[in-house]
Formats: sequence, C-alpha cells, structure tokens
Amino acid sequence: MATAQSGWRSRGAKAVQTNQIYKRVTQQIIDAIEAGAGAASYRMPWHNWGQSASCPTNVTTGRAYRGINILLLWAAAKAQGYSSGRWATYRQWTAAGAQVRKGAKATPIIFWKTSTGAPSCADDDSDTGTRPGRIVARTYFVLNGDQVEGAEPQPQCIFTETETLTAAAQFIGRTGVQIRHGGDRAYYTPSIDQIWLPQPAQFRDSESYYAVLAHEMVHWTGAKHRLDRPLNGRFGDEAYAFEELIAELGAAFLAAHLGLSLEPRPDHAVYIASWLKVLKSDPKAILTAASKAQQAADYLLDLTTMAPQTWPHQLTVARTAVDPADGLMASV
Repeated sequence: MATAQSGWRSRGAKAVQTNQIYKRVTQQIIDAIEAGAGAASYRMPWHNWGQSASCPTNVTTGRAYRGINILLLWAAAKAQGYSSGRWATYRQWTAAGAQVRKGAKATPIIFWKTSTGAPSCADDDSDTGTRPGRIVARTYFVLNGDQVEGAEPQPQCIFTETETLTAAAQFIGRTGVQIRHGGDRAYYTPSIDQIWLPQPAQFRDSESYYAVLAHEMVHWTGAKHRLDRPLNGRFGDEAYAFEELIAELGAAFLAAHLGLSLEPRPDHAVYIASWLKVLKSDPKAILTAASKAQQAADYLLDLTTMAPQTWPHQLTVARTAVDPADGLMASV
C-alpha cells in the first residue's frame, strides 16, 4: 500500500512539474508576442532577425532543434541580440573547448522522456502527442555561441540570392502543390485543394512571395488526406486563430530551412489578440501549435525526399511552372 501511494505521489509531482514547465514556456512566448505587438511592428518571435533566424543547432550533435525549442531559442536570440545560431549546454561548450563568459544567463528549453525513463526519440522535439506511453517534460539550459569564448568557428557557406530563390522554387516543385494566381489575397481552398496567390509581381520581392506561399502550403498539409487538421474554422473563432498560428510557425520553420526571410505580414496583425487569448487559456496550446507546425514542415520536406540537413541548396530538380490564373475562387 505504501509503495502504491508513493508511486502515486511521484506521478503527481511529475505532472505538477510538467504543467509548471508548460506554463513557464507559454508565458515566455506570450511576453515575446506582446512585446512585438506593443512595438507596433507586429514582429513576432518567429520573424527573422539576422543569422539567428536560421534553425538553431546544437554544437555537439550538429542537429537542428525542433518545434517549441526553435521558438524559444529564436525568442531568446531576439531579446538578447544574439547573432549566432549555435547553442549547447555548459558541459557541451566546455567539452568543445569553449569558455562560457562570466555571468552568462542560460536559456531554458524542453526535453521529453517517456514514463519508463528512456529519452524521447529526439531530445529537442516538441511533439508531445505521438509517442507511446506517458511523456514527462524536463527543462535543460543552453547557452548561445555569443556567450562563449574560444569555440571553433562554424563553417559557413554563403549563397547568392539567386541560389536561395532557385532552391525555394525547386522545393515547391517537388511538393506537387497546385498553385493558382489571381486576385489580391493569399489562401488555401480545401474544397478544390488549391492555393491561390496574387500575381508574383504584386509582392515586394520574390522572397516575400515564397514566404507567403510557405504559409499557405502549411495550410495545405492540413487537408484530410494529408495531416487531417481541422480547416473549417471561421474568422474570429479560436479554431481559425489556432490554424493560423500553426501556419505562421510552420512557414517560419520552412523559411529557416530554405534560407528565406520571414517578415511580419500586416494582414496577420488582426490575429494577435486571438493568439494571445488561445495561449492564455491553455498552457499547452503553444506547444501543440509548434508540434503541429513542425509536423507540417516535416511533411513538406519529406515530399521532396530530401533530409532537412541538406537544405537549402542541394536540390537538383527543375522549377515547376505554376498554372495561369483562371478566376478567383471563393475560400471556404
């Protein structure tokens, strides 16, 4: 009896700890969103600012962080002005021959473990709903490359704008998504399984075009015969706002892989209040949104049969031409 009671208390303590972690993470993102909205720039924590906007990577493993941890590290980089996209724990930096600067403040991220104590399939994966067994969240603390001295410099490949845009076009061609042009709005129509965009010339530049297209392609992944996310929400309700948040995050993850800039979209400023309402009412909402956004990005990358670490400039297929506009369809 004592053993059973002890086990119950242990499980209860872990549940409380996990909930506290979720609340802390949610508050970090809420603070970052409110800061961007308050500055009247509508620059969210997933919008680009220098080299740190690429996918954050771990110094020891070379692997990119995933899901909610990308968002947490981007937000920290923006708040602290870090330009490096490399992160690691204190021990990992020390093992790499670097010295952490005195007074450096670490950034918390989340790792998951199963109820058996075994580590999850990815120590930086935010997908809390797809693994068997009970998942327990744990906080780990990492430091940015700007906070250390003596680290080996990271090899960097510099690509031209043409190379970056060519890779983006090739990526789109490999996904098989149907794109139509016409009108002055960008949206995905589930009933005909097509994405509609304004003419490319209506965008500020090609990079802006591809960034908006990435957002709509994340919506496209939610179709019932793909990832089966609810796409029947109406403007102003929480379901609609939540899907828009998934698309925003998924587009940011894709843009980072492709080497594109993701700038604030004026038409999405109206969603900020709804996003904050959803996040404040459910401490797990941002983790779920980030997980689904990562799943959408992975789905699109898998369609290209290219592993994420090969992005953005190792595609070889020719660009797929889009069809000409044949009239603006009503969104549903």
